[in-house]
Amino acid sequence: MEKFDCIVVGAGPSGNAAAYTLAKAGLSVLQIERGEYPGSKNVQGAILYSDALERIIPEFRDEAPLERHIIEQRMWVLDDDSYIGTHYRSDAFNQKPYNRYTILRAQFDKWFSEKVAQQGVLVICETTVTDLIMDGKRVVGVRTDREQGEVFADIVILADGVNSLLAKKAGFHPELNPGDVALAVKEILFLPQESVESRFNVNEGEGVVIEMIGKITQGMMGTGFLYTNQESITIGVGCMLSDFKKERIPPYLLLERMKNHPAIKPLIQGGEMKEYTAHLIPEGGLRAMPQICGDGWMIVGDSGMFVNAVHREGSNLAMTTGRLAAETVIDLKRAGKDFTSANLASYRSRLDDSFVMKDLAKYRDMPGVFHANPQFFTTYPELLNNAARTMLTVDGGDKKSKEREILRSFTRSRTLPGLLSDAYKMWRALR
Repeated sequence: MEKFDCIVVGAGPSGNAAAYTLAKAGLSVLQIERGEYPGSKNVQGAILYSDALERIIPEFRDEAPLERHIIEQRMWVLDDDSYIGTHYRSDAFNQKPYNRYTILRAQFDKWFSEKVAQQGVLVICETTVTDLIMDGKRVVGVRTDREQGEVFADIVILADGVNSLLAKKAGFHPELNPGDVALAVKEILFLPQESVESRFNVNEGEGVVIEMIGKITQGMMGTGFLYTNQESITIGVGCMLSDFKKERIPPYLLLERMKNHPAIKPLIQGGEMKEYTAHLIPEGGLRAMPQICGDGWMIVGDSGMFVNAVHREGSNLAMTTGRLAAETVIDLKRAGKDFTSANLASYRSRLDDSFVMKDLAKYRDMPGVFHANPQFFTTYPELLNNAARTMLTVDGGDKKSKEREILRSFTRSRTLPGLLSDAYKMWRALR
């Protein structure tokens, strides 16, 4: 019977973070990935938050396949033909060590997995874990689709993504609620390096991120985004799966409409589509989080709903949860303690002390507020853009009259009690 100290299921950021940390401490680790190679299922562009990876691989900047370091963040609120928003650009973001990067996940995940293997992890790809092996209520190993595919371990870490089929099959994870999961569609559009840099007013190696809300989601709860890569642009939009089911709007059509918005079209003009992907993102937050550990098992990354949807942060939570899970295992192993549910509760304590749970707790009510108040994605974007248009149009009208016109448009659309109620809801959700 083949047995390891730990089996990690999945080779995304959370699984790689866990496997690397465990092996670096000298534990025997088996990592199982169903893709042809780590990252083969991930072709989309993404944001990498350096702090989370630096705590695992301090020298990653010298080796990792990074696209651009981000020096500017734009936040847009769009109506049908305009946007109002803010830009934050700082030279501090242009000083080493850089804080955020754009990456292409296929390349990055492959590199990360190579680092994992260099630490001594046995990485097996093109293999599906079909079941968890149980001894009573305790997980003692996994069953794969390979011949004689049973493998045993003291602890199993589930990093198998948002669907977390293994956890659901074992009863650790409920069926996904469509209101807790977003479906995002993305394209990678090839553009020459000089075109990317001229259109976004950046130099070589510098990048821009644009986050967008408003009428591009056709009244559904969701956001759009655009990231600059070295020789491409990642553009996408995501909405709650429950809204897609209700409105029956094809995701690809939503993306096409977004790409044709007058504020977006000039930025991507001439871009040649290289990749198109769809991906589920867990956005239910703290209130939708499943049990994250039990006798002989732990959950990390997307499997545990570890995504900060408000700030669109995922990879940093994934890598941090993977690292903290591994550190929990290492400490228990060194102390000679068993991997019981009671002992593994220290994983939750580590998470509670980290930014992961503190941020998820801060925004725990935000999904509910947005679900119940679609006006934040329809009425307010239109009101804000119309207000800006009114004030900036010079037509002989006096500014005081324009201010009264803007106020009337807000009270007509939402009424004064409605405006006050919406402001209170947002304050309660953000405090």
